[in-house]
Order: sequence, then C-alpha cells, then structure tokens
Amino acid sequence: MKKIGLAILIISCITFLAACGSGSAEKTDKIKIGASPTPHAEILEHIKPELKKKGIDLEIVKFDDYVLPNKALENGDIDANYFSTVPYFNLQKKENGYKFSNVGAIHLEPMGIYSHKIKKVSDIPNGAKVVVSNVPSEWGRVLNIFVKNNLIKIKSGVPIDKATFNDITENPKNLVFDHSVDPTLLTSAYENNEGDLVAINSNFAYEKGLNPVKDSLMIEQNDSPYVNIVATKTSNKDNKDIKKIVEVLHESKVQKWIKEKWGGSVVPVN
Repeated sequence: MKKIGLAILIISCITFLAACGSGSAEKTDKIKIGASPTPHAEILEHIKPELKKKGIDLEIVKFDDYVLPNKALENGDIDANYFSTVPYFNLQKKENGYKFSNVGAIHLEPMGIYSHKIKKVSDIPNGAKVVVSNVPSEWGRVLNIFVKNNLIKIKSGVPIDKATFNDITENPKNLVFDHSVDPTLLTSAYENNEGDLVAINSNFAYEKGLNPVKDSLMIEQNDSPYVNIVATKTSNKDNKDIKKIVEVLHESKVQKWIKEKWGGSVVPVN
C-alpha cells in the first residue's frame, strides 16, 4: 500500500509540474504579412525578435510584384501587407473595390532616375527617351522629379499624385516618356539601355545593386506623398497585433537601423 501511495504521489507531482509548465509558456499569436523582399521583408525580419517578446509570431510572405499582395489580403491568405505607396493603395481600392484600410505609414523609398550615359542633368539631350512604369499611380511621382529639376512643367492645380503625361504643358527638351514597362522589368530596361533615362523604384533598384542616393542621376525629394504603408482589411483595422507591429516599426531604434542600413535611400516616417 505504501508503494502504491508513493507512486500516486509521484504521478500527481509530475502532472502538477507539467500543468505549471504549460501554464507558464507564453502564448503567441501568428500574424501573416505579405511584403516586397526589399526593404519591406528585411525590415520585418529585423523586428521579429521584438515582436516575439510581445507575443506575436510574425510570418512574412514575400511577393515580387504589386498585384498579388492585395489579392492575397482580399482572399484572406495574409492578415496584412506592407509594400504599397499611398497613391497606389488608393488606386487599387478604387479599381478593385477592396475594403482595405491604411493602418500606418512606415517609410519612403525615394524613386531614382538612372542613366548609363548621362552624368549631369544639364547633359540630357533633346528628345531623350524616358522609360517609366506602366502603373498610373507612379506617373505623377516621376513627373514631379522632372518638374523639380526644371525639365518640364505640368498644369497648374493638378495634384502631383494625380498628374499624367497629358498634363505636361512645357517640355523644352522634347523628352519622350515611354510608360509601357512593368515595374519589375525597369531594372532590365536600364541594364539593356532601352532608354536614355529609366525611372526605377528603390526596392527594385536595391535588388540589382543600385543605390538610389549614389547611383541615380535625379532622386525624389523627401516631401513626397509616396510613403509605403501597412494595410489590412477594414474589418481588421483594430486588430491589436497589427497595431503592435506598426508601433514597433515606428520605434526610434528601428527607424535608426533603417537609416543606417540603407544610407538614406529608405527614409522612415512617423
């Protein structure tokens, strides 16, 4: 009887300790975010340990284009995405009827205008061909760079994020804008000398070893409205975990890391 009693006592102790152990384990919530590989996914990878401490198990799903991240969000395959600029986000919502919400602006990737041959803005020849993305929400962004460099003028009163090539009123160098290229192919257009000038988004430029600050002929200024955001379904915009992710992305130590890693080519915003 003593042996039986001792065995029951040992089993009870083991069960009690196991229960205590399982109760003390931290509960984590899994959140899936779709992101462009650079710099978005890299930034998210950087904050994963901090999020883990806050009870969030972050899964990053990488996308190489600008269409699939929103489709994945709409279909419920991911909880949020981090890849688009505000104008592109608004355009996608309008065109596709997405019920999405912007839950936080994170950074700006200044767009650069690149050229193999031209080394100074003053050397841009008459009739130069400018290769631009076929995404309409990017057009005003590119045009603004040329406006800031006194190369063209656009209609007065037209918001820069709504401007198109039809809004050009003065073009003294007779620049020819080819806006037929998919954004993922702009670096190939640059490498193959398909234009005298090529406008490339910073994330694609970085993937090909280009530094927008050092390698571009002209670069977008930091007052641009084209900030990159975290987006989610409007029905999920108050999700506490997504809010925590945005809070961590806005932490000063994270913003400092972003500045140091990309040397000013990725600019954190509040």
